Amino acid sequence: MAASAIIFGTSGRSLTDDERAFYREANPWGFILFGRNVRNPAQLTALTADLRETMGRNVPILIDQEGGRVQRLGAPHWPEYLPALTQMARARQPMRAQWIRNRLIAHDLHKVGIDVNCAPLGDLVEPGTHRVLLNRLYGSDVLVVTEAAKTAAEALLDGGVLPVMKHMPGHGRAAVDSHLDLPRVSASAEALAARDFAPFYGLRHLKMAMSAHVVYEAIDPDNPATVSPAMLRVIRAQIGFDGLIMTDDISMQALSGSVDERCAGALAAGCDVILHSNGIMSDMIAAMSAVGEMSTAAQRRGQAALDQRRSPSIIDAEALRAELAELLRPVE
Repeated sequence: MAASAIIFGTSGRSLTDDERAFYREANPWGFILFGRNVRNPAQLTALTADLRETMGRNVPILIDQEGGRVQRLGAPHWPEYLPALTQMARARQPMRAQWIRNRLIAHDLHKVGIDVNCAPLGDLVEPGTHRVLLNRLYGSDVLVVTEAAKTAAEALLDGGVLPVMKHMPGHGRAAVDSHLDLPRVSASAEALAARDFAPFYGLRHLKMAMSAHVVYEAIDPDNPATVSPAMLRVIRAQIGFDGLIMTDDISMQALSGSVDERCAGALAAGCDVILHSNGIMSDMIAAMSAVGEMSTAAQRRGQAALDQRRSPSIIDAEALRAELAELLRPVE
């Protein structure tokens, strides 16, 4: 039986009996965890094991662990990182520092049973980039951002964690926060292709990506990318991405309509999997009313991503932490 085309959040630090029963029936493709699900390493390891035992399979478990402001695992049990943009500017060897940062993140995630990270970011810094995104990015230069994102993805894979690049096809021009409002981008199709889409073209070999809740008026003036068939065609044909496309959180206010309408619209547009993050049972039930089994193409793409899971290489984590600190030490 194919999994349902959805990734669910869960409400707390351990599963309730109602959640176990619902997840078994719903059969989501995966789960995503947030700060509300995290107390300490032992508790988190127990939760990820319980999710897999509940599903009876090695279900993928996702998290947003970019480092910096978007970091679900933090002090005192896990190290804190600089904002990515600050690290890229400060590091004496930016790409080496980027690899170490993400390899250490993978190390911490894998130890607690998390095997998918919603990173790296292929979005570009622009003059109007909203502050909710700005310091999470790697820079404004297409080649630098592409290399930094590729480096991060390789480091995560080396640590046994699958990367999800975001936010396809480029969120940097968005001047409002898509958690709260709908960003609109008025750049021409030619400008988008030359700049916004370019890092994602360079990363098209990766196996998973997250959509952007952004309207690109030159492609589709009416619909954000997540629910736009025209933009999904651009992603598949022009950018050339044939990996699994998951939506950004379907509950974000950039999208309109009810939860079930949003889910149906995203799948009809060509997304492979819905991301539903809040863990609220009534919302999850509503989402399931619009979500069936993954399509044959989505199953193929999902399996290609999961086939990349492997045991981490052996590292000296403390030595890497010391090296990263040295790379970031101010020059006297």
